[in-house]
Order: sequence, then C-alpha cells, then structure tokens
Amino acid sequence: MAAVRRGHRQGEPGTLSREQELELIDGLRGVHPDEFGLDEELWTRQSLTTLIHRQFDLAMDAGTVGAYLRAWGLGPREPRERACGLCVGAVERWVRSEYPAITRAAQEHSAEVYWLGRVRLRGTMPAADVISAVSSRGRVRFMVTTPGVDAPLPRDFVLRLSGAEERTVHLIVDGSWPKNEWPRRLPRRIVLHPLPSCGRALAAA
Repeated sequence: MAAVRRGHRQGEPGTLSREQELELIDGLRGVHPDEFGLDEELWTRQSLTTLIHRQFDLAMDAGTVGAYLRAWGLGPREPRERACGLCVGAVERWVRSEYPAITRAAQEHSAEVYWLGRVRLRGTMPAADVISAVSSRGRVRFMVTTPGVDAPLPRDFVLRLSGAEERTVHLIVDGSWPKNEWPRRLPRRIVLHPLPSCGRALAAA
C-alpha cells in the first residue's frame, strides 16, 4: 500500500511508517478538510500534506505525498484504463463519439471536467474505499469511506466538487456505480455522464 520516493524506504525520514499510513487513512474516513480548519472542500495533495505535518510533525514534500496517492490508486488514467477488459472497445468508441461534446460544453460554461472512480485500499481494517475525482488537468480530489453493500455515489462528494462558488462541473462516472446508485435531483450545474460499462448495462437490465 505504501509508496515512497526512489532511494527511500518506508518509515525512513521523510516518509510514513506503515502504522502512520494506516492511522492517516483511518483518520480520513468520512471527514473533509474543512473539518480540520483547512480551506478545501475535498482532500487534495496540498491539504493532505498539511494534515500529515500537523498529525505526525512530518514535513513531507508534495512529490512524496503524490507518490502515496498514486499507490492508493489515485491519479490520471487513460479512459481505457478505467474500463474492464470487456468494455475497452466501447470506452474507446465513447471517447471518439461522446467525449468531444462534453469537453465543448464544459468550455462553453467555463466548467471543469472530472473523472470519477472508486478503489479499495489493501491492508486496512476495516476496509477502506477511496472515492476520487481527477480533473482533465490532472488535479486529484478525494475522500475515504468505509464501504457498505451497494454503497451509492455520495451526494456530498458530488456537491463538494462544485464548491461553495457553485461552479459548473461535468462528471464522468466509471463503472463503480450503476445509474441507480447516482444521487438524484442534483443542481443543474452538476452534469453526470456514464462511462460505458458492462456492469452498468447489467444493472440497468
């Protein structure tokens, strides 16, 4: 689960020990940066760097924090990497036929495009999921949850992506959540787009 810079071992100066990493993940469950007095709606590399310094008195640089996030499965990915093996072709066709219209609409409204997904962290007890939104510019925003049965896409997470400024956002949702697990009656400024998924097709059948 842990990731450190080349030439460094876990627990050495400038890195988290395994126990610290697990403590950090547990402390992030279901809470947002503003609950720690940080000026962020969702967790980012910058706000996580600040929290690590506060919690462990560890001045970790942003590049190392980014390595931890990548080890947790967060970061930019190609659309085909978000698809299961059976859906790669459908996703590639979608990128050619549908995605350009989404980016044009976002540009017209000065909106941000995010790719939403969910990963399960290994080695945590209880289990932990990380719900992430990666912008078209590569910025990662995330929250940590304790997974439940058929856990829906959290409404609070989606609203926080729009922010207190109520920005227009286009959200591309991967196969982690079928449409019946999407939040309902969202403001018009929040537009959700499904990425092709055989799992989603089965859920809709």
